[in-house]
Amino acid sequence: MTENQPPQNQPGQNPPGPQGPERTQQLPMYGQHQQQQFAPQGGQPGQQRQESGPQGQRPGQYPTGGGAYPQFGAPGTHQGTSPGPNWPFGPQPGTATAEKPKKRAGLALVALTALLVGLAGGVGGAAVYSATNDHSTNTPSVTAPLSGNQAAPAAAPDGSVQSAAAKVLPSVVKIAVANSQGAATGSGIVISKDGLIVTNNHVVAGAGQGATITVMLNDGRTVNATVKGTDPLTDLAVIHADATDLTPATLGSSGKLAVGQGVVAIGSPFGLEATVTSGIVSALNRPVTSGDEQQDSTTVFPAIQTDAAINPGNSGGALIDLAGQVVGINSAIKTAGGSGQSEGGNIGLGFAIPIDQAKPIVDELVAKGKATHARLGVTVGDAQASDGLTNGARLGEVTSGGAADKAGLQSGDVVTAVDGKAIASGDALVATVRSHRPGDQVTLTVTRNGKPQSIKATLGSDNGNPTG
Repeated sequence: MTENQPPQNQPGQNPPGPQGPERTQQLPMYGQHQQQQFAPQGGQPGQQRQESGPQGQRPGQYPTGGGAYPQFGAPGTHQGTSPGPNWPFGPQPGTATAEKPKKRAGLALVALTALLVGLAGGVGGAAVYSATNDHSTNTPSVTAPLSGNQAAPAAAPDGSVQSAAAKVLPSVVKIAVANSQGAATGSGIVISKDGLIVTNNHVVAGAGQGATITVMLNDGRTVNATVKGTDPLTDLAVIHADATDLTPATLGSSGKLAVGQGVVAIGSPFGLEATVTSGIVSALNRPVTSGDEQQDSTTVFPAIQTDAAINPGNSGGALIDLAGQVVGINSAIKTAGGSGQSEGGNIGLGFAIPIDQAKPIVDELVAKGKATHARLGVTVGDAQASDGLTNGARLGEVTSGGAADKAGLQSGDVVTAVDGKAIASGDALVATVRSHRPGDQVTLTVTRNGKPQSIKATLGSDNGNPTG
């Protein structure tokens, strides 16, 4: 693959194995994909479920309000001699052997009901215990206030998830796109007071002629928006909302992140706006190949990997550090199943576009509506060792007059590092080049005819034409 094109077999590449490389998927917008439409009320079109309980409950679920199921002591729920006054906690009067199974069933029913009430509210569970434990008058109430200062702090301490979320929530919005084929939602980050919002390209890619874009602000208002510029290669887009009093987010630096550092994801998973989840940075500079098969687009970028819960609808939302600064734009997830969206969902492998990479792209989208990208001018594939593991990026065709050609790179060279950072695959080289800007100088560690050497190259530009 070229550093600006989807993966493909090229001259000089080793043949692929029985299975292609694993790919993540771009976060689908809420209700976007035909395989699994997410309805706003939680249902799924075309599917009906028989319920055994009241409307909205799943089979086997007990109602929290009572009344639909007989309570202990109602006619028909107990037969034989009534239990003693200390039931179910104290000793009981003797009963006939034939009646014991029925009493055990009654105990199971009451115990289950008390557990459900306790899970539902805690106070209800304590009330059941007090009503049935009348032989102990000095037992402290479990609903009494706990000793000490247990109240939540008026202001969250700096560095907490609560504090970080409070700073950024006003700057994260829900984006809805509607066209003749339907509607879908994603997320976005406010970057200017007068309505500029950054999001993923795949969130607004369907906003063609006749489509409408609306933005739900954190304060509940809904305003119209238009596309300012899109960049499918980096999966970034900027839209302009019809508002002049927005709260822009503070953009931080992804280059200062460390593995294990706490981060927070904010967005609208499955259409649930202003949702906050937290986790850590699981890895940095992870070469991620993501794509939307319906839109026939592929993106390779050096991602921030996180275990913060990210789901469809989080697309374009913020990944922030605990200082409340945006360090990434959530874009893709790894799923446990295949490429179908029915398997989509959080499994602890989410990926965000580093904000350091996004900033210059966003600036160009605002100024010109399109963006330029660094280019090395080669096709690349995986270099494989005898054990079948990849151990670098093998160069294929070298574009005449391009950056690689000017630097003296040759077809068949294997790049194993860029600026001292290991390159394990063709995708890793593509992601690394895209993390730079046109005109940047890089030092490549290259193996040629079995001998390593260092080659300096000044990256070129695609001039806003990534496939040209």
